[in-house]
Amino acid sequence: MSKPLSDRIALVTGASRGIGAELALDLAEAGAHVVAVARTVGGLEELDDKIKSAGGSATLVPLDMTDADGIARLALALHERYGRLDVMVGNAGSLGTLSPLDHVEPKDFDKMFAVNVTANWQLIRTMDPLLKASTAGRAVFMTSGLAWRGQAYTGVYAATKSALDALVRTYAAETATTNVKVNSFNPGPTRTRMYASGWPGADPSTLTPPEDVAKALLTLCLPSCTESGKMYDYRAGKFLEFKAPA
Repeated sequence: MSKPLSDRIALVTGASRGIGAELALDLAEAGAHVVAVARTVGGLEELDDKIKSAGGSATLVPLDMTDADGIARLALALHERYGRLDVMVGNAGSLGTLSPLDHVEPKDFDKMFAVNVTANWQLIRTMDPLLKASTAGRAVFMTSGLAWRGQAYTGVYAATKSALDALVRTYAAETATTNVKVNSFNPGPTRTRMYASGWPGADPSTLTPPEDVAKALLTLCLPSCTESGKMYDYRAGKFLEFKAPA
């Protein structure tokens, strides 16, 4: 089996379940040493067992993504141990409580931006030198079609994803002359716990399994991916210029 990520270091946030866990396993099977970041220790340990069973290796990092100092310490540890980072996937996110904008509490608003926007900015800020030290640094961040739809009761989540998209486009422009490629990935409705928490009435059989989404996401992490500053839409099956699919 071909291992396009042999001897590469890949960091995945939100790696304890759902798309993040499936992607971490795929990255390991592709040859990468996976730095798996999540709050849930039990989920990380289950992932580690799967990765070891597949013949891969991982470093488990229990970390709340709102811990900016913790992210900085992780970057320092990666620098001291590897001197580079080849793949970074900002997958961790929070849907929050879907409600009218005038019902959202300020503390919930702030928490949503802390998890979905500020944490990813801190990843960019601290991991940028490591990605640039790679011969083919790849950074991918999870977006959502809700960012541009203006759908009722999803306003705060949509706003965080719009803000994240702006960060991604800017970071892609700022790394255009380097070996780093930066993109967003829109999975669409997926059979995950987060999606079920927002739309509990959805029929799981109509939703895409996270393992299928992860397979597509993996392609953006490979050295062969040459696109940057774009959004890959899973349902469309292609890169888009940060516009809604037809």
